[in-house]
Amino acid sequence: MTRDLPVISGKKVIKIFIKIGYVQTRQRGSHVRLKHPRNKNRRPLTVPLHKELKQGLLKSLLYDANLSIEELKSMLTK
Repeated sequence: MTRDLPVISGKKVIKIFIKIGYVQTRQRGSHVRLKHPRNKNRRPLTVPLHKELKQGLLKSLLYDANLSIEELKSMLTK
């Protein structure tokens, strides 16, 4: 399943999460903290600003944001 995940940077993932309603609450070093102000079902996220996120981390971030792999791929093509 993780083979289906695209290789993506931390900056691109943050832009996608901001598009779906997350806001950046703080940044410390190379880690950015995001939270969704309206939807309490979406957990706060901590995204590292790496050039390539590891597949397990990306999968975990998608799970915490209630976002599917297909939704991520469609947002990348927009």
